[in-house]
Amino acid sequence: MPKLDRSAYYDLTRDMNWRLRYVSEKEVFPEEQVCDYGVPGEAWWEWDEPYKVTYREYVYNQSDKDSSTYSVKAAIARSKLFDQVDAGWKSAITAHYGAIALGEYLASIGEARMARFGRAAAWRNMATYGTLDEQRHGQIQLYFPYGLLGKHPQLDWAHKAYHTNEWGAIAARHLFDDMFTANDALGTAIQLTYTFETGFTNLQFLGMAADALDVGDVEFGSLISSIQTDESRHAQQGEPTLRILLRNGKKDEAQRLIDVMFWRSWKLFALLTGFSMDYYTPLEHRSMSFKEFMEEWIIKQFIDQFRDFGLERPWYWDIFLDELNWVHHADHLGVWFWRPTVWWNPDAGVSPEEREWLEAKYPGWNDNFGRHWDVIAENVRQGRIEKTLPQTLPMVCNMCQIPICTPSDPKQRHLAPYVSEHNGRRYHFCSEPCKWVFDINTERYAGHLNIVDRFLAGHIQPPTPEGAYAYMGLTPEVWGQDADNFAWAFKQSGSGKIAAV
Repeated sequence: MPKLDRSAYYDLTRDMNWRLRYVSEKEVFPEEQVCDYGVPGEAWWEWDEPYKVTYREYVYNQSDKDSSTYSVKAAIARSKLFDQVDAGWKSAITAHYGAIALGEYLASIGEARMARFGRAAAWRNMATYGTLDEQRHGQIQLYFPYGLLGKHPQLDWAHKAYHTNEWGAIAARHLFDDMFTANDALGTAIQLTYTFETGFTNLQFLGMAADALDVGDVEFGSLISSIQTDESRHAQQGEPTLRILLRNGKKDEAQRLIDVMFWRSWKLFALLTGFSMDYYTPLEHRSMSFKEFMEEWIIKQFIDQFRDFGLERPWYWDIFLDELNWVHHADHLGVWFWRPTVWWNPDAGVSPEEREWLEAKYPGWNDNFGRHWDVIAENVRQGRIEKTLPQTLPMVCNMCQIPICTPSDPKQRHLAPYVSEHNGRRYHFCSEPCKWVFDINTERYAGHLNIVDRFLAGHIQPPTPEGAYAYMGLTPEVWGQDADNFAWAFKQSGSGKIAAV
């Protein structure tokens, strides 16, 4: 038989909705899996996204991308390019693989839920491709670091991280379980594909791919570019879902879904991407600061989209803009100090030249953070390395699972942790928005124990830093060390002291 032209069959096969007669809507689309906020079933038939593709086209495109990406890997494997990559960049990709590789696979669960329980056939069709995308992303981001294990043993944590109780892995799992593995179909569309992918990771992957090529990591650049093209397609599920909610008077529900996940995504994004852009990427290859990247791409994009949809900026917007100036610098200082608790080698990134760059991009950085690095550098030069290592664990936020940091500036409104009480238990939070997320859905989060809760509950034995490292699955062979063996501390000015800005 002659093959039909695409235009003759595509719309029919992609958007085949029908009215149910032998079962009820609620039986096919149970509320706990769908959560459609009462929007009528046929209203979802208007769901439409711009990135249309047939299964034949999808398979052809994905096969072509895999062939190209794996060919680059095969060629690079025979070279010494990875050996020549900057140590800080190796830290960036090691942190990325551990936090993201299995998270990508978990995202396929959320996509599969939409593929079954999305309220429109076109939505379910697109989510089916999204399910395949995320499985591919998990597989490829496990395979690539596996090929480098002989050169960089910490890359074993690409697979291992989510199977441990390491605090960063706990933070990533807590976020991703909330966003897609334990979410309903509608919440996943708004929070994963719209807020997280459209708002954060899609643009981040573009930047990381460009940075990787500048640094000379052709393999990682090819990998991330291949993933980003998938993200840009299945991320389109969020916008049409949001439009239908707004069209049917569910603005408040949509606003809350976005506000919750924008903040939650920001906390982990600042930790991973903030470090990578402002400290781990070699100075000569930094095209912009993390703050500039956020202002140019993330903030501007979301403000424009909020305006277009008639939504408001999240109520905590001023808090977010304030954190953009300092929170990832504080997190970076803490992670470097507690480096035995992570699976990568934190790069201090505070040589004299780098401090000049940081001061230029973040005026006041030297007064706020440089003075702490001065003390650390002096301890390093005097051989007092034990003073640059922790003796206990920090207080950790019961929402984002990240250690609580507060600026020491007396002009700040709130220095102490935020607190909520529930069923006789006290919960501590790093910020008002983290407390808000907890308070509006307490039963969803109240049972979880962060790493310090587990320490105090006696789960970690012996109750010492060394016992905590073992509980987290970290051993001296793989736990974090200073990325360049403290060379930054010995780069001095003419006065014999570490150069200050």
